[in-house]
Amino acid sequence: MSRWFTYLLISLFLFSCTKKETLRVSVVNVVTGEPVVGNTISIVEIFNVSDGVSGSKTKDFYSGQTNSEGVLYVTEKFNENRRYEVFVGQFPEEHCYLNRMGYTWSVGEATDLAFEYAPCAYLKLKIENVNCLSEEDEIFYRRFWLSGGESTNGVSQYGCFSYIGNYFDVPMGEYRYEWEVTRNGVTNYYDTAFSINAGGYYDLEINY
Repeated sequence: MSRWFTYLLISLFLFSCTKKETLRVSVVNVVTGEPVVGNTISIVEIFNVSDGVSGSKTKDFYSGQTNSEGVLYVTEKFNENRRYEVFVGQFPEEHCYLNRMGYTWSVGEATDLAFEYAPCAYLKLKIENVNCLSEEDEIFYRRFWLSGGESTNGVSQYGCFSYIGNYFDVPMGEYRYEWEVTRNGVTNYYDTAFSINAGGYYDLEINY
């Protein structure tokens, strides 16, 4: 009798620690705003092991796919004493930007979880000082990814600089390059804007 009573107490305790919540998980192309349909979202539950040795363990909790709007609604009873990790699935194309690989979530936290990604594009640079005066000539240039609100720190080069690079991966979207050219103590400022589609190539040539 006492054994069944213990089981009942444990069951009541576990039930009292759960709360029904609805998570809204979205997956979109950050550049175009297009939803990613059919992306598999997986959720694992993290729980502590009370043997003093094992620490925490995980178990599969939920798996589902985003709908035609790129959204998955997950309505489940979540344990208030446990944490959950929410992961985004594979994308249909190579991507060069993902705002995050996953979320760690607990009951009581924000229930709107957004994954934003951008497919890869390819950029090639050619930079040449065609009006070189001396080793004191300087160019400072940097790249702005306007679609994602990110930028590089910028690079300085000196003298009769000449560079032809290879194509490298960048996220698709709108870009702006800015460069400053200093000769004989005088600095001039330049910029150019362009866009690259997913899987597209762009050659940028800067002659100064």
